Amino acid sequence: MSAFRLTGALESGAFVLPSEGRIAVFRPRREMDLGALPKDRVHVIQGFRPDHDAFSAQGYDTATTPEGTYSLSIIFLARSRAESRQLVARASAVTEGSVVVDGQKTDGVESLVREIRRRAPIGAVHCKAHGRLFSFEGGEFGDWAGTGGSVVDGFLTAPGDFSADGADPGSKMLADALPAKLPKRMADLGAGWGYLSRAVLCRDGVKELHLVEAECAALDRARRNIIDSRARFHWADVTSFSVNPALDAIVTNPPFHSGRAADPSLGRAFIEAAARLLDRSGRIWLVANRHLPYERELRCRFRNSREVAGDGRFKVLAAEMPVTAGAASRKG
Repeated sequence: MSAFRLTGALESGAFVLPSEGRIAVFRPRREMDLGALPKDRVHVIQGFRPDHDAFSAQGYDTATTPEGTYSLSIIFLARSRAESRQLVARASAVTEGSVVVDGQKTDGVESLVREIRRRAPIGAVHCKAHGRLFSFEGGEFGDWAGTGGSVVDGFLTAPGDFSADGADPGSKMLADALPAKLPKRMADLGAGWGYLSRAVLCRDGVKELHLVEAECAALDRARRNIIDSRARFHWADVTSFSVNPALDAIVTNPPFHSGRAADPSLGRAFIEAAARLLDRSGRIWLVANRHLPYERELRCRFRNSREVAGDGRFKVLAAEMPVTAGAASRKG
């Protein structure tokens, strides 16, 4: 819906593109059409690897952080209020002209309009498809920039991270369910800021652990949280990640939301990727909300699977001997 608001706002004159200079576009999702903007002047700033790669493949100049200054910036709001505020502060600091903000009502855009109006003059508000698009210029937003994160239980986290206020109960349950000794070569798929990875590295037997995370900023925090020579860090989409030779075991707390909508296909894609990455005798430990239907996918992808821990909210599932073991790379 953001693409419709962007096009409609330009057509209605709610804001005007500058005649020259670069245009920063913060956090657009891959399904968004930026065709209303001059591609040769657009700089897409996106740290989520699948979205980053999608815009790069379309020929957009794409990076994970701003570079220099811009004549206009466009922000697509995040789910987290604190993260959205940080986006506003980042864009305002590098923009010489207007900053355009777009978001759904469920993203908190209406309250953000009120907050920004107290700091800077706001242009016309374009309303469409249960969302708002507006622009502002000037104002002081340095206090919204944040400090780069906070330390919770010895881990650095930041707004926008999954479970930014500390390890979620599902990850704790999975960590507690892991055996005292683990295989040598392992991976944490969707590693986030590194809670499960640290639990894995505290077990005996582990010689190498691959942290695979699609969110660049979260992986940067994992690098600071996991100071261990056995750790290997990969900014990658789990569904296309490959490693050679194949792995002995995998742990994962897979995502199950696309935006605000529940999407179990994400977890199924993680299970498929795990089966592809593991050796013939490889194992996976996975935690999920109780209602998510992952058992069938595990039975399809692995010869043996079972529940090893759980309560009314979460379940820890274990499986071994993938049917498609090491499709990308095999041992021996």
